[in-house]
Amino acid sequence: MATVTLKGNNINTSGNLPAKGTKAPDFALTANDLSTKKLSDFAGSKVVLNIFPSVDTGTCATSVREFNREASELDNTKVLCVSRDLPFANARFCGAEGLNDVVSLSDFKTGSFGKAYGLDFIDGPLEGLHSRSVVVLDEKGTVLYTEQVAETTEEPNYKAALEALLNE
Repeated sequence: MATVTLKGNNINTSGNLPAKGTKAPDFALTANDLSTKKLSDFAGSKVVLNIFPSVDTGTCATSVREFNREASELDNTKVLCVSRDLPFANARFCGAEGLNDVVSLSDFKTGSFGKAYGLDFIDGPLEGLHSRSVVVLDEKGTVLYTEQVAETTEEPNYKAALEALLNE
């Protein structure tokens, strides 16, 4: 279990992010077109998992925009934005923002992604949602970098995540 804060108040997660150098847990998430996407669908590409509570909050929306702008310009890299938002909300947001270089995925059906990655909030006002985190994977699904943002209202360290991709 990890402890982060929300506006200075402690909240706990269901576990810890996968360790650097380990194989990332597989997942089955729902895309905006309601199809199922698995980690294996992205094999052969570097992957940035941009994970957050809800795209309908300012910081989460900023992270989607920033990763769309930054990481999507890198060769052979897919940015997957993962939350428990419904696919319809993800599609609305990305459509309104003109964000075509990220893949929005939802863990709304089973919540199994949050459990497997150890980042579900288990208490506090965001209980049941995902902790703001970044997990960077190489082409074989090995974890290169992780960050669980200590204060939920703050943005992730984009530079460190992108450097992990470039220095791989």
